Amino acid sequence: MRILFIIAFCCNDERGFAENMVEIKNLTKYYGTHPAVKDISFTVGDHEVLGFLGPNGAGKSTTMNMITGCLPSTSGTVLVDGYDISKDPIEVKKRIGYLPEIPPVYPDMRVREYLTFAAGLKGVARNDRQKQVENAMERLHITDVQKRIIGNLSKGYRQRVGFAMALLGSPKFLILDEPTVGLDPTQVMEVRRLIQDLAREHTIIFSTHILAEVTAVCERVVIINKGQIRAEDTIANLEASVGGDLKLCLKVEGEITKVTDLIRNTDGVISVDEVEFDSQGVNAFTVTVASEAVRKPLMSRLIAEDCMVLEITTVKSSLEDVFVKLTSSSRAQSREDALEELGKELDAQREAEEAAKKAGSAEQDKTSANEEKEAED
Repeated sequence: MRILFIIAFCCNDERGFAENMVEIKNLTKYYGTHPAVKDISFTVGDHEVLGFLGPNGAGKSTTMNMITGCLPSTSGTVLVDGYDISKDPIEVKKRIGYLPEIPPVYPDMRVREYLTFAAGLKGVARNDRQKQVENAMERLHITDVQKRIIGNLSKGYRQRVGFAMALLGSPKFLILDEPTVGLDPTQVMEVRRLIQDLAREHTIIFSTHILAEVTAVCERVVIINKGQIRAEDTIANLEASVGGDLKLCLKVEGEITKVTDLIRNTDGVISVDEVEFDSQGVNAFTVTVASEAVRKPLMSRLIAEDCMVLEITTVKSSLEDVFVKLTSSSRAQSREDALEELGKELDAQREAEEAAKKAGSAEQDKTSANEEKEAED
């Protein structure tokens, strides 16, 4: 079984913390002719938790593997605490704790045995290994399974063992690739609290496609899709930048068809986007309006028609709206590109078939001419 470890052990460093703990500059990775990551650049500040967002296949894991030195880049640079991964890989890996999406654990080893072994690989001093292993197990709440064989643990517990391994050696920088995969809701909340606690001592890149996780633990995010960065900013700024039409959410007591018609026929209402049952006789309506000024006449009209407005609020744009907007346009473009590529392939196939027919016809004409000549002779 092939197991990959990132060497990440403590060391005395007179350089101190840099303002930007991690700097990614024009990072690119090609697999053959396919660009998995294309010219991306971003920074991660000291003690910052950066959310690295993207749909499946966006290039998140490829980027993380390049940052950790597990995968060489085609071009670009990765600087960790001022060290270049391509020039000083050992110095970079001393400062990194990495939790891949699939934790690199030995299933036939016991938990404590494995963590002690991993601490040795990371260069943790022999007299400090037991303390670090116990501290990591306590933080991940796996002390009670320390004597169990890893292969017999649940997926959630194996994930926690991998997380504990990443903490060994007290690395300055943690890369967590989908750290909550396979965990139950209670365990997910524990990991969130752990990440927030770890931010006091570590710089963290937290990769996920679960937006609630990012909102809970991060202030700034990088959104990547199809190997390119689509946005980089604080969550608040990204949510404010979505723009578009204003939406109101109304809870109205009244007959649903009547209320829907009243709302739809009010000046300034663009559309009734969603209707949901709230309670007996009460429904929630999500309405797109031209401006905030529509709120007052809309309420007045409903009340005048004996429809009681119990609640009216402005629907705030969320990180999910930003994510969908930035990635759906790319997917639409991808479909257009695919159709164009298909058209080119069909045209090329048609041209090849026509050329083959012409060649066959010319060969047949030549054969017929030769037969006629032989007949004359």
